[in-house]
Amino acid sequence: MGKLFDLDSPVMRALGRMGDLLIMNMLVIICCIPVITAGAAFTGMHYVFLKMMRDEEGYLVRGFFKSFKQNFKQATIIWLGMLAVFAIYVIDIIIFGQSGISFPGVLVAAFFAMGILLLLVAMYVFPLLARFDNTIRNTLRNAVIVSFANLPKTLLMAFFYALPLIIGYFSVYSYIFIFLFGVSAPAYGAAWLYSNIFKKYEPATEQVSDMDFSVDVNVERREEETDGKTE
Repeated sequence: MGKLFDLDSPVMRALGRMGDLLIMNMLVIICCIPVITAGAAFTGMHYVFLKMMRDEEGYLVRGFFKSFKQNFKQATIIWLGMLAVFAIYVIDIIIFGQSGISFPGVLVAAFFAMGILLLLVAMYVFPLLARFDNTIRNTLRNAVIVSFANLPKTLLMAFFYALPLIIGYFSVYSYIFIFLFGVSAPAYGAAWLYSNIFKKYEPATEQVSDMDFSVDVNVERREEETDGKTE
């Protein structure tokens, strides 16, 4: 019985991880209240979760705010751009629904396919920003490439993110659990998937200090530039 409550026992490790997810969930919710800071909050969360997946984690709160500060400018620009795009998309849906006009099926399918594309890409933007040093343009481009190059895992990630909504729809008693873990738990599950995906784009050898990531995901482009200089 005593071993059950040892600090290294599976039960205690699971409880400790649940505590980490609870803290992270509250951090993200609080940092999302101003709305404009939500992008940096999501980036900080994914930064910490990537560290957890690779057993490189340090201080949870310190790591979160370090990434929050370092990526604030890029994350905010991307976040505000995403908000604008989604706002336009929702407005278009409302207009289409209230216009009474019968649109061609191909147009409707293309419209909803675009919405799905935006959602799939959005799942990778902040993890990529947390993991790699890159421009905003290349981060968005890489999000498109990675999402479709790993479509089965991308769809599973989408399921993780949708799960709290599905559970909440069928049970109002789950709202408290959704409030406590509804943001961090799906993101943690997603990190379990994209952590291995990102390894394919990382250098074979990399010096990583505690809570410090700095890698360029555009390996092919960097190699082309190097070849050009040597010619």
